[in-house]
Amino acid sequence: MYKKLTDSVLYVGVDDHDIDFFEGQYIVPNGISYNSYIIMDEKIAVMDTADARKSEEWLANVKEALDGKSPDYLVISHMEPDHSSNIKTLMKEYPDMKIVGTAQIFKMAEQFYAENEPERRVTIKEGDTLELGSHVLNFIAAPMVHWPEVMFSYEQTEKILFSADGFGKFGTLDTDEEWDCEARRYYINIVGKYGVQVQNVLKKAAGLDIQMICPLHGPVLTENLGFYLGKYDIWSSYEAEDEGVCIAYSSAHGNTRKAALKLKDELEKKGVTVEAFDLTRDDMAEAVENAFRYDRLVLCSITYDTGLFPSMANFLYRLKSKGLTKRKVGIIENGSWAPKAGKLIKDALEEMEGLTILEPMVTIKSALNADSETKLEELIKALTE
Repeated sequence: MYKKLTDSVLYVGVDDHDIDFFEGQYIVPNGISYNSYIIMDEKIAVMDTADARKSEEWLANVKEALDGKSPDYLVISHMEPDHSSNIKTLMKEYPDMKIVGTAQIFKMAEQFYAENEPERRVTIKEGDTLELGSHVLNFIAAPMVHWPEVMFSYEQTEKILFSADGFGKFGTLDTDEEWDCEARRYYINIVGKYGVQVQNVLKKAAGLDIQMICPLHGPVLTENLGFYLGKYDIWSSYEAEDEGVCIAYSSAHGNTRKAALKLKDELEKKGVTVEAFDLTRDDMAEAVENAFRYDRLVLCSITYDTGLFPSMANFLYRLKSKGLTKRKVGIIENGSWAPKAGKLIKDALEEMEGLTILEPMVTIKSALNADSETKLEELIKALTE
């Protein structure tokens, strides 16, 4: 079924409760939505399509909303298949409909779907407009948020920003949960590498009177929009959102885990907010999210095959690829005969910019003892000064 957002703007997206991993890697316990919209006017515009997993349901929503009318345009803002898989389906259903997109969008449409009907294309660029009647779409380039072809649309009459993957979140629309956590996990892991580009788009958005944000995932945002814009400003500038410590650990036989949880307990006794993650068992994307959320981070790893434990190596790779900076970082290593994890972690951190590596690095040989507990106390002091 479709839903009215305003008298003229309809929601025709679908929820996906059955998906297990989004983009093949992100756990989505509450599924995800594929958002699509229709602007009804003298000229009718469909705003993006949906994933192939939900083609039948999406097309039924579109037809119900159109109520026998034919759309004049399909506006494509982003070519990832979770939004573009039904381009050719809609083109076949409505042969007189024009396709609106950038030159890059059309190039990708050829690559993904062998779309090759140039006579049906309306090629647009930043600053162009599309008049539908009383509604006018203004196009805003948003390259690398988070693909190079992305184009936002601002409908100037009802003051709606169609924001592609910007301001999206995990979770279906019928999931009852606060926006922050799953929007943060979505942003940091999917868009987070491109903070500079997000900042550029936020500067463009600052000059617009926005009353509604319509993303391609997650709820339509209609109230307290400054809150959501503020979160994106924090996340895209790589500032810490909250004071606290994220502890990420990799442990084979439990001794490194014990040290990490002892650190957590002692910090909490001092009133510090702490989140701890077992990088082998817990959701890696959530661990990455919280490394960016808090102003301090502690990495705890055993030495494995004279190197890093695989889950810690994976975690460090993700932190670097998403641009972690402006954080204080402590290190705890463990090794029964040749501890090396600490040096390898430090080397990885030094490849990232703007991090402060705290002293001392705590070295555990097999299990905590009096000496390593003393070093742990010194690290706690460094984390709380």
